[in-house]
Amino acid sequence: MAAAEGAGVELVQNAAVFLGAAVVAVPIFQRLKLGSILGYLAAGAVLGPAGLAVIDNAENVLNFAEFGVVLLLFVIGLELKPSRLWSLKRDIFGLGMLQVMITGVLLAAIGVHGLGWSWNAALAGGFAVALSSTAFGVQLLRERGDLNTPYGTRAFSILLFQDLAIVPLLALVPLLAVGSGGAAPDWIATLEALGVIVLLVLAGKFLLNPVFRIIAATGSDEISVAAALLVVIGAALLMHMVGMSMALGAFIAGVMLAESEYRHQLEADIDPFRGLLLGLFFIAVGMSVDWRLVLANWGFVLGGAIALMAIKGAILFGLSRVFGSGPKDATRIAVTLPQGGEFGFVLFSVAAGAAILSPGDANMMTALVTVSMALTPLVGAASDHIAGRLFTSDERGEMPDAAEAERNSVIVVGFGRVGQVVARIYMALGIPVTAIDGDPKRIEAAKRFGHKVYFGDATRTDVLAAAGAGEADMIFVTIDNQKASLLAIQEIRKRFPQIKIMGRAHDRIHAMEMIDSDADFFVRDTFESSVRLAAEGLRRLGEKDETIERVIEEFRRADDDLLRRQKADGLYAVSEGGDSLRLDKT
Repeated sequence: MAAAEGAGVELVQNAAVFLGAAVVAVPIFQRLKLGSILGYLAAGAVLGPAGLAVIDNAENVLNFAEFGVVLLLFVIGLELKPSRLWSLKRDIFGLGMLQVMITGVLLAAIGVHGLGWSWNAALAGGFAVALSSTAFGVQLLRERGDLNTPYGTRAFSILLFQDLAIVPLLALVPLLAVGSGGAAPDWIATLEALGVIVLLVLAGKFLLNPVFRIIAATGSDEISVAAALLVVIGAALLMHMVGMSMALGAFIAGVMLAESEYRHQLEADIDPFRGLLLGLFFIAVGMSVDWRLVLANWGFVLGGAIALMAIKGAILFGLSRVFGSGPKDATRIAVTLPQGGEFGFVLFSVAAGAAILSPGDANMMTALVTVSMALTPLVGAASDHIAGRLFTSDERGEMPDAAEAERNSVIVVGFGRVGQVVARIYMALGIPVTAIDGDPKRIEAAKRFGHKVYFGDATRTDVLAAAGAGEADMIFVTIDNQKASLLAIQEIRKRFPQIKIMGRAHDRIHAMEMIDSDADFFVRDTFESSVRLAAEGLRRLGEKDETIERVIEEFRRADDDLLRRQKADGLYAVSEGGDSLRLDKT
């Protein structure tokens, strides 16, 4: 019991250390315009065994924190429709494959002729460092807001192929092992992997939406978060069981849910865990480096890291130009993906275990990759400055339009009787609309009429952010719950101060509360329909159109004055002599 309690206290202490280090280091590095990633790495270097030795088991931390990369790939998958992913096949299987093959072979040749390695060791090491860091590359793109730009999409396509290449590269290691005798490929394992991919696709298409519909009907945020994490963990474990990348499994699950009406809620539920665990991953990378070994061999490690980044950057630049990127975008890709990757650590370990690489060489290569990661944000910042001077045009290339990322200019929250009319009018004008509602039954009903409505809580700004509120021009809050609508407007104004908020008041009392809200404009549910009904009645009684127009306009003004007096003096303060509103037809 005491041992268990001590382990629990140690876990809490370590969590406090990691959180404290992140809170201190990241703001400092962002203030210096060096980026959050470098801040996490620096924090890890200070905390790790080669620093203050506050945490002495970096490997365990790294193994746990790699789940942050898994969550990252799931969130990215949610943002990629299968149709859009298919449109990227040329970059994934053309550009991505050429980058891995050319880089791997060239670095292997350098290993043989420059370092005196055997061909099997050089091939294992060359292809290991040919892979870039998905965590670093994607995080840099997200921080810059460039993930859905043409160059960001192309860079991600390269990373996606590299994730796919992990499986054959892991299978290559036993074939390179001394005395392996050229073992035959394990076709059963390959078939199992394909079977799991098919299973994930079928589950995403036919199973997950009904499950999330049932969970949404419970109204429990905790169960919703648990279900989201279960989907990611389940997909990752299935892929791991057949020897494939857990991150790839999570990515496939995300892509299968990209067209689900629950995608924005899922992204909002997962994102806090993704951010924390990805930060922990970068801290663990900084902790895992034996900085004493780096200092003792600083020339090889630093020079090797710079040489690696220069070679990979040159190959990435050249191939990107061949595949249609302009010089500015090709430069951006080259400085985003020149580093070694986290999966290189795995390949170094496997190669050392198979006696292809010596433990010392594996450690040196691990240090080299980590230093290349640390240099990437610095190189990126410098290149942005240089590229801005050399290339003034805003290149777009022949890439999918960033609008496919579904960042629409208008968001309608609450797809009831009011929200439906608003959305239909804007869509009739060709203005794209993202509709969100918290009622699974209403979402299903809307689907039967051909409307795409996403599930989400209007009071959660993280859900609205996932739906694109940060880039939207206007948001209509038309939900049924009066208190929730006021809270939603308040939270939206705080989180997205630039957006125009259009509100719906249910009745006169709610309208008085809306006066003090942060809405730019609001109307009462029945007011406009009642005014129009009265106007049509006057017309049918023979009143002239100009009289009706003047009377209605006067009524609107007088009623607005009355509403504000009631707001100031109380609902019944003006009723002692009856309704004081009087209109003169003349």
